[in-house]
Formats: sequence, C-alpha cells, structure tokens
Amino acid sequence: MTEYLHLYHSVYYIIIVFVSTIITLIAIPSILYVARTRHLYDDLGHFRKQHDHGIPRLGGVAIFVSFTITSLLFSMTEKSLPINYLLAACLILFVMGLKDDLTGVNPRTKFTMQFIVASILVLLGNIRLSSMYGVFGIYDLHYWPSVTLSILTIILIVNAFNLIDGIDGLAGLTGIMANSCFAGLFIYMHQYELAAVSLAMAGAIFGFLKFNITPAKIFMGDTGSMLIGLISVVLAIKCIELNKFTTMKSPEIYSAPALAIAILIGPIFDTLRVFILRISNGVSPFMADRKHIHHRMLKLGFTHLQTTLILVSLNMLCVIMALLFRSYGNSILIALILCVCMLFNGIITLILRSKERESVAIGNVFVK
Repeated sequence: MTEYLHLYHSVYYIIIVFVSTIITLIAIPSILYVARTRHLYDDLGHFRKQHDHGIPRLGGVAIFVSFTITSLLFSMTEKSLPINYLLAACLILFVMGLKDDLTGVNPRTKFTMQFIVASILVLLGNIRLSSMYGVFGIYDLHYWPSVTLSILTIILIVNAFNLIDGIDGLAGLTGIMANSCFAGLFIYMHQYELAAVSLAMAGAIFGFLKFNITPAKIFMGDTGSMLIGLISVVLAIKCIELNKFTTMKSPEIYSAPALAIAILIGPIFDTLRVFILRISNGVSPFMADRKHIHHRMLKLGFTHLQTTLILVSLNMLCVIMALLFRSYGNSILIALILCVCMLFNGIITLILRSKERESVAIGNVFVK
C-alpha cells in the first residue's frame, strides 16, 4: 500500500510539472505575437537595461496563467494552505504588475498594493511567522508583532525577486531552485498540497526559461518576478511554521528558519546589500542603480548565463550547508550563511577594484 501511494504521488507531481510547463510553452508564443504587433517592448532608454533591442516584458502573464490553472486543476483538499486567499493575492499582484509592465506604476502605489496583498495572506489566510525561533534570543511572538514581522517579510521577498530580475535567467532559475527545494522539503514532510503548489510554480517558470535564457526573447517583468517572490515567501513561511517545536511534537526538519533563509539567500542578500549601500550614501533605498551583484559580475566580463549559474550555484551551496549543519541551530547557521555571501561579495569587490587600480591588494576591499 505504501509503495502504491509513493508511486501515485510521484506520477501526480510529474503531471503537475508537465502541465504547468506545457501551459507556459503554449502561452508565450501568443504573448510574443501580441507584444510585437502592439509594440509592447521593454524600455530601451533605461540605464539599467542590458539589451540593445526591444524585448517584451510580458512573460509573467504566462507564468501567472500557468500557475493559476495548474493550482486549480491539481489543488488537494487539505487545509495546509488557504488556496483561495493565495490566488486572490496573486491576482491583485498580477493586475498591478501588469499595469507596471505596460505603463508604469508609482512606487507608492506599488508598495500600497504589496501591503494589501501581504495583509490578505497574513490577516485572512493566517500565513504568518509566530516565532523568531531563538534568533536574537527571541522566541514566541504576540499576535501583532507576528503580523508586523510577517507582512514586512512578504514585502521584502516580493521586492527582492523583483530586484534580481536584471539579467537573463537569474530570477527564473532562482525561482525554480527555491520552489524545487521547498517541494522536496514538503514531500519529505508529507505536505502534499504545499508540494503541489511549489511544483506548479517551478514548472511554470521552467517553461518560461526556454524563452528567457540568453538570447532572451521575452522578460518576465514585474508581473512574473513579484509573483515568484510571493509564492516563494509563502512557502518559506509555511515550511518554517510546520517545523515549529511544540509540546505535542518535535519538528521533522531542524533549523527550518535558517534553511528557508538559505533557500532565498540570493535575493535576500543582494536586496539588503544594495539597500544598506544606498542608505549609507544618503539616497533612497528604492533608487535604481547598477550596484547589484549581477551587475558587478557583468563588469568582470561574465556573460548573463555564466553570472546566473554562478549565483544560483552559490545559493545552492548555502542550502547544502544549511542541511549539513542544521543541528548547529538557527542563529549560528544564519550567521554562517551571511558570512559565505559576504566573502563572495568581498572577492568580487577585490577583483573589480584591483582591475581598476591595476594592482592586487587585500586593502582594495576596504578602501574605495
């Protein structure tokens, strides 16, 4: 009986990935046709753009359609995830992202809509962090601090995925890696509905990558990057909460908060890094620039594909490290993961400044 169930779930998950991938592959050629006939191209005049020809930014439409259809077709009846609130939040974010990709959206409006989406998930869907799990010596949180932390976390990750979508394939491949990792964890935990949601998103992005890996024919735009960020952070919160210590049971996965951070560390570290740099320079943390890690690697001469593969590999290294050393506890693991990222960033800084000054010296890391 157990072998039959394992076979059933394996086939079920394969079908989910296959269907979501096929829907995206079918949708994107039609989107490309509409974008070309209506001249819906990326803004070539923007200083952050890495391409010299018009490329549509509507790939997120295909990702949204594929994820939504697959989730509705294969959603299980378990109550581990309030799929109605999740899809409502996705729809709101989709509409706002689509408007931003087509005509632009005021940053204040974008933040307000993200706050509404996060509030729906946290207040109505009860998708929230109820504890700090010993990080900074803090454990259980009261309701409103829990709500505040959860809303801020959702907004951070949504914007983090939006910010790393600056080169071909990076946000997409990071999204596949993150959702595949969460799928594996949920399958191990027997959380089949959550695994199905993870794989529906992974499959939708996989179909998109065929058209986004260099040379890119289409971008996912804010519609796609924010949707990937939203699903990823929801899965991260669920993974953390399902592995909470209680008087009734011990967690199936130890140090789940550190593991979730490791899975999302690529977008998290890059976003926190550029925010700190911008604030220290006296400018708005939301001011666009070319100081992201992927921009700096392009300056070193790496291609889009090479940069994407290196950054996703670094992200996977952090995940493997979190799994191997999960017995060390959340605080030590999070510090270790951040140290690895800072070391990597320091190496990039050393190479860049050494090239500019035509001299190799450790001091180049610390002296601008």
